[in-house]
Amino acid sequence: MENSRYPKFTFTWIGGLILFAGFVVGSLAVGFFNVFWMLFFKENLQYKDWFLMASNAVVFLISIAFFDFFVVRLQTKQKLNFNFSPTNFYTYLLIFPMMLGMMFIGEFVTSQIPTTGPFFGKYYDFFTDLMSQLTDNPVVMVLTAVIIAPIFEEIIFRGIIQKGMINNGMQPWKAIVFASIIFGLVHANPWQFVGAVLLGCVLGLVYHKTKSLLLPMLLHGFNNLCSSVLILYTKNESFSKALKVSEWVILGVGIVLFSLFYYLFMKKYKVHYSEI
Repeated sequence: MENSRYPKFTFTWIGGLILFAGFVVGSLAVGFFNVFWMLFFKENLQYKDWFLMASNAVVFLISIAFFDFFVVRLQTKQKLNFNFSPTNFYTYLLIFPMMLGMMFIGEFVTSQIPTTGPFFGKYYDFFTDLMSQLTDNPVVMVLTAVIIAPIFEEIIFRGIIQKGMINNGMQPWKAIVFASIIFGLVHANPWQFVGAVLLGCVLGLVYHKTKSLLLPMLLHGFNNLCSSVLILYTKNESFSKALKVSEWVILGVGIVLFSLFYYLFMKKYKVHYSEI
């Protein structure tokens, strides 16, 4: 590993603070740019669909750049770099059904969280109103959800946090779960938290075994594409309602799919990749 072109950096709470600092600086930069635009061009860019997409990309980039310059380069004397190698076709035949199974399981678990009541009701209404604003422009929504979010979020949560914790000596399964919990928390609502943690564990597992960040990016994009299609054509992010079947059927199919392809991927599929 010492001769690898991929730096063996570590992730600690200091790295977390640096990532957060990059997020704050990026957010401030976006905010100042919008104020500048309003002063000189009399137009608030926050009402532009494309501005939300662009601003998210800028904030992600600055956060990653902060970690690169203030952690990776200081620790390893190398720049931040990841393995994005494709794998053989058989691998894809295993990981996509496994991901779909966990998506079904996640939907069932999420459906058990209340959407009414004194607390959950108001929070859910706020959340649905916010999400409806993001779906006004289908093109921007799909680009953001299917391309931009998977690329940057996988770099941060799997490529930086999970990998950095494993490099720091943490057991892989603990790093996968810990990174997935952080991934769920940043979604800032209980309905997306559950799905994000469950799906994050699959993404982390695939990344740890294949060592290629391309695969969790593709799986993440697949999940978000399915959600986007459901929202656009059924106005509800639910497989059970779109397919007009019981939530229990979705759960059963999800358990079968996930269990079968997890077994094939972990127990029968003997190829383990490495970074060189």
